[in-house]
Amino acid sequence: MHRSSIVRTAYAPSADLPVNTNWRETGACTREDPDLFFSVSDTGPAFLQIEEAKAVCRRCPVIEMCGQWALETVQQYGVWGGLSETERRRIKRRRARKTS
Repeated sequence: MHRSSIVRTAYAPSADLPVNTNWRETGACTREDPDLFFSVSDTGPAFLQIEEAKAVCRRCPVIEMCGQWALETVQQYGVWGGLSETERRRIKRRRARKTS
């Protein structure tokens, strides 16, 4: 069986519905060092690392799916879909205010 024909399945956090995660295989980050996307902080030299990771995201064909997945699965660490940890927390707070 070819690797590309394998379908990976994960489960959405809010429901027990299968979610196709094959989009990850086409991410621009798959050709980069994973440590680039997980800085130790968000200030000083780490800020430059975050910006470098976001530059990879900006050329990624699945940036929107990745960002949405990170928000839905509450990824606490790293750059996902061009969004830093701080940016994802800000989006979650904004969404929570709109629904309350």
